Amino acid sequence: MTWIRPTARPCTLVVCRGCCCGNSRKHPDVDHDRQLARLESAAAESGGTLAVRTSECLGPCEQANVIVVQPSAEGRRRGARAVWIGWAKDDDCTDALLEWAAAGGPGVTPLPPVLDLQRIEPPADRTDRPARAARSARVRSGRRR
Repeated sequence: MTWIRPTARPCTLVVCRGCCCGNSRKHPDVDHDRQLARLESAAAESGGTLAVRTSECLGPCEQANVIVVQPSAEGRRRGARAVWIGWAKDDDCTDALLEWAAAGGPGVTPLPPVLDLQRIEPPADRTDRPARAARSARVRSGRRR
């Protein structure tokens, strides 16, 4: 069997559109559809260096809207990990995300200071989720409720 390696994985923006992110009832002053359209338009015009996809709830609902910036293949080769951005509700944040991704994103270009202020921890790394920890402990102990 011959393995074919993809030539280049683009920097990918994963846009949460679950229960709280993208919810016009929770955030009526945000044009969620316009934000997603801007991101998708930039991806379409990027020549394959940027991708956008949506996801159901990513977890940190109290920090909605959440966008995860996944590194490109080059960023991964350099050891980069995904960067989670919270409170991504305004044009300034969307502009900064698009500029950073166009410049290469995680591992290729340093995180802009404006986005560093909005950086959040991924849910799996958070210690303030006692229900998740208890659920994991039950599964590890072989008891599932």
